[in-house]
Amino acid sequence: MEKVFTVKGMSCGHCKAAVERGLSVFREIEQVKVDLEKELVTVTLQEELKTEKMVKAIEDQGYEVEKVH
Repeated sequence: MEKVFTVKGMSCGHCKAAVERGLSVFREIEQVKVDLEKELVTVTLQEELKTEKMVKAIEDQGYEVEKVH
């Protein structure tokens, strides 16, 4: 199961690491891929996790989730 987020404000390796770190607290997440150029964060889930929790984790790092695909 995958969730894709359009995230504004990411521009460098530090941004990528911050988003990955923010999402790493959830055991349900198997993998996080950050595409800085396309402003996308793709999350692969092992089991269900509320989208709102992932959005909050990203936004707590200082970035804006513009859209969930």
